Amino acid sequence: MPYPEQKIVSQEYLSSVTEANERVKRMDKEILFYAQQWRLFPVVKSLMAMRGVRMVVAVTIMAELGDLTRFKNAKQLMCFLGLTPSEYSSGDKQRKGAITKTGNQHTRRVLVEAGWSYRFPAKVSKEMQKRHEDVPLNVRDIAWKAQLRLTKRFRVMANKGKPNNLIVVAMAREIAAFMWSIANEVPILPRD
Repeated sequence: MPYPEQKIVSQEYLSSVTEANERVKRMDKEILFYAQQWRLFPVVKSLMAMRGVRMVVAVTIMAELGDLTRFKNAKQLMCFLGLTPSEYSSGDKQRKGAITKTGNQHTRRVLVEAGWSYRFPAKVSKEMQKRHEDVPLNVRDIAWKAQLRLTKRFRVMANKGKPNNLIVVAMAREIAAFMWSIANEVPILPRD
């Protein structure tokens, strides 16, 4: 950068990014501190065994939805979240449309963000191995099954030429189903 003004502006941008990263780290620590005292924390920890689901996503899901086992099945949860396609029917004709978007907007958004992580091949990274510590084997099996299914489905849909946004919403719908399955495997702590 030939001009001193450019260097100053560049340094200000770098400082802003550094400060924002530090703020995120502080907030993550606070969320973890309070989440560990929560009766739903065993479910939060288990949901984090899934790819694309870290602390903020898992806490958001549980804070917005509460006990996932209150839904009779995964389809009921997906409908509640507004992740199922709308339907237009008349006589013998049925036409599927866009998702209904009737459910919780925050939850749907974090699930869609988590869905993007399935565009990469299935693998268990070192970070995910750490998240798998103290998680029951049956939960890890569900998370691995989800990863295998969703990475393959993402690739197949992309190869068929489906738009990325449509693919990611499909991933979000299935992530919700796998989360319901995991929640049914983990006991929730009783209320005080």
